[in-house]
Amino acid sequence: MGKIKVLNISDLENNQSKVVNVEEKSIAVFNVDGEFFAIDDKCSHADESLSEGEVYDCKVECPAHGAEFDLKTGEALSPPASKGVTCYQTTTDENSIYIEVEKDA
Repeated sequence: MGKIKVLNISDLENNQSKVVNVEEKSIAVFNVDGEFFAIDDKCSHADESLSEGEVYDCKVECPAHGAEFDLKTGEALSPPASKGVTCYQTTTDENSIYIEVEKDA
């Protein structure tokens, strides 16, 4: 696994999200009350951008059909999605947000 800097903390306001591209993957990074989460940006049901969805209770709701995903685990919590999305571990230092991404062999 590799730890990769994706954003400055100052780039992501509270209860906001941004999409970053890491190793040809679109990853949505969320700031939920000062805690940072990262999941695949595409909904597993409809290929919609999850970063555009509404965030509440550490979940994101897909803007297309309302499927909910847990930001801590990537698990699909409600239909129409039945498959979760990849979740990435996040860490921070004083200024930056990092995610752990598996390196392809």
